[in-house]
Formats: sequence, C-alpha cells, structure tokens
Amino acid sequence: MVDEQFFLGRQPILDRSQRLYGFEILFRSASSLNSAEFIDVQAASASVILNALSDFGFEDVLGRHKGFFNVTREMLMTDAIELLPRDRVVIELLETIAADQEVVERCHELKRQGFTLALDDHIYSPAFHPIYELVKIVKLDVLQIAKHDLPAMVEKLRGWPLTLLAEKVESAQQYTFCSGLGFELFQGYYFARPVLLRQNKVDVGKVTMLQLMQQVMADADICDIEETFKQSPPLTYNLLRLVNSVAIGLRVRIKTLRHALTVLGLEQLKRWITLALYASDSEEGVQAPLLEMAATRGKLMELLVQSQGMAGWRELSERAFMTGILSLIDVLFEDSMEDLVGKLNLVEDVRAALLRRDGNLGALLTLVEKLEQTDFASLNEQLDVCRLSHEKLLSAQIATIAWTDRLTTSI
Repeated sequence: MVDEQFFLGRQPILDRSQRLYGFEILFRSASSLNSAEFIDVQAASASVILNALSDFGFEDVLGRHKGFFNVTREMLMTDAIELLPRDRVVIELLETIAADQEVVERCHELKRQGFTLALDDHIYSPAFHPIYELVKIVKLDVLQIAKHDLPAMVEKLRGWPLTLLAEKVESAQQYTFCSGLGFELFQGYYFARPVLLRQNKVDVGKVTMLQLMQQVMADADICDIEETFKQSPPLTYNLLRLVNSVAIGLRVRIKTLRHALTVLGLEQLKRWITLALYASDSEEGVQAPLLEMAATRGKLMELLVQSQGMAGWRELSERAFMTGILSLIDVLFEDSMEDLVGKLNLVEDVRAALLRRDGNLGALLTLVEKLEQTDFASLNEQLDVCRLSHEKLLSAQIATIAWTDRLTTSI
C-alpha cells in the first residue's frame, strides 16, 4: 500500500451499442483537493498512481475494461509511463500539453511500443495535425464546446481516422445529438438519468418485474415467486447467469430456476433477482451499464458496512446492498422513486436512505454517489460522516471491482 492517501474514481465510457468500453481512472490525493492545484497534484502524484496500480494489480483496478489515464507533459516524458500495460490502457494527453516537436516524437515512440493515445478535452487546432496522425481517440467536451460549433469541429477531425468520444454527456438528448454527429464513444451518466415518460401503454415486462420485486421484498412463498418467473423467460435466464457468475460456495452450477430458488435462500435470492431486473431491461443483458452501476453501489455499500464491524453488521450489510441496487430503480422503471418505494415492502432505514438520503444507509449511499461523480472535494467530509478511513474505502472499492467484474462471466 502506498503511504500517500488518495481517492480512486472511475467514470464509465460507453460505445454506440451502450456497452461499457472502459473507464476513465482518476486518482486524487486526499490531502490536496483544491481544484486550482489539480494539475500540480497530478504531476506530483504520478509515482503514487503507478505505485498504487502496482500494489493492487492492474487487473484489480481496471477490471475487464480498458482504463483511460490522464497524463501531464512531465508524466508523458517519463519512462515510468511505459510500466502501464499497453494493451489495457489509453493514455490521455491533457489539454495543457502543447503539440511541439518533443511531444510529437514522444507520441511516435509510445505508439511504436503499442500504446493507445488520446487527446483529452480537445479543441481542434491546425497545430495538432501531426498529433492527429498518432492518436486513436479524441475527446470533445460537449459542455465546453458550443452546440452550434460542434458539427464543424467534428467535420474537420474527420480528415483523420480518429475515434471521437463525447465527454460529459449527461442526458439522453445530448447522447442522441452526438450520436447523430458520428461520435462513437460517450462518457457520462446519461444512461443513469430517470426518463419519467409516464407511458400510457402498459409495459407487460416491467409490470412482471415490479410484481416480482414486490414479492421478494414481502418474503413471498417460493412457489409464488417461481410462478412469476415463468411469465418472463428472459428474466429467468439472466438470473441463472448472474447466480452462476459469482462464487456462492456451491460445488455444482445451478442449472434450473427451481434449483436456484431452493438452494440460494431468500436473502441471496433478493439480491440476484434485483440484479437480474437490471439485466433484463437491456439488450446487453448482464453487460448493461446500469446493472454494473447498481451492482457496484450495492456491493461497495455492503463491504463498507462490514468494514465498520458494528453490532448487527450482517443484517445491516444486507440492507446496505439492497439500498445500493434499489437506488436506481427509478431509472429502470422510468418512474419516480417515491411511487416505487411506496409499492415495495421496505424497512424504514432503506426507505429513508432511498427517499431522503437519511440515516447510516443514506450517508453511505451519498458517499458512493460522490465517488461516481468523482466529487473528490466532498469525500473527506463524507468519510467523516460515515466514520470510515481512506484505506477502508479504497480496499472496499478494489474488492467491489473484482466482484462486479465476475457478474459478466458466461455460464
């Protein structure tokens, strides 16, 4: 473990099919969070980043996806950057790096070694023509660039075989606009924003899913739960995939729904069924980004409760897991959280956390949301509220990444 305390953030990057392509990996020193010092901190922490990756293992931090790393000019020029696994990372040149001859030569060398290069927060410039020949990905900040200027900039960049990435995409409308311009990758949490369409047409699949969720929260009879599953073969399939993808201490794989229902037990059933709901709502199944986000929230909250070692932690950790994965059901069902919680038989501390972010579970949910948003400036204060250390948070994050990674293992 490195001596310096730091925060680890991961921002999702999706392709045009809404599959997770990778994560931008962000490290920030816990002791230097002033935004004005950000670039200096990044440069000073280059060794911390590399040491941390080495200590934890690249696989543990990156998971199964590519990792995008920001680098300053100083870090770009060091030999240390060559320690990164070239087949797993994308090196992002920060917007502060000038396209001078030294940088061009260094990019030539890194590309020759097999590294993938990207330009971060880029604005088209003729000065970068030599760099465009070398990088694979160009990231454009759709909030920073005026909407009416974006099409012309995209057209200019089409002169090179570049993959365009739209970053800070926070709404479905922004995604649709950028997709229409030809962007191939998208960074932001637009997929996790509730739509709230209030469709008049009844969605039979979602009615079935909500019925199932109501049953498991009310500890319904196994036979009733199985009967509901029979109404949704895709949900049954995804449940079996999820159950089989994560180690549960069984020597044989679960092959049938009845086997899963009778062997797992109600508490395990609750978590796998709820995860399966997210998987069934997407053509991507268990690779759905919403599933990964919900699973990450739930597992991280569970592990953080366990790390505190307080009285009654077993039951509390289970409620923490359910709070995390239920915190996105408004997105899943395109309905308000108030209406959905009102239909479910939830204990009071879970209700308070989901509706108002109150109580211990509410504080933990706030913490994981701030991590998703990479709101590092607020994390020290939120850790104090939750009575957690940086070390426990980072350790739980690494374990969560590994656990979530296994959710997409094929049967």
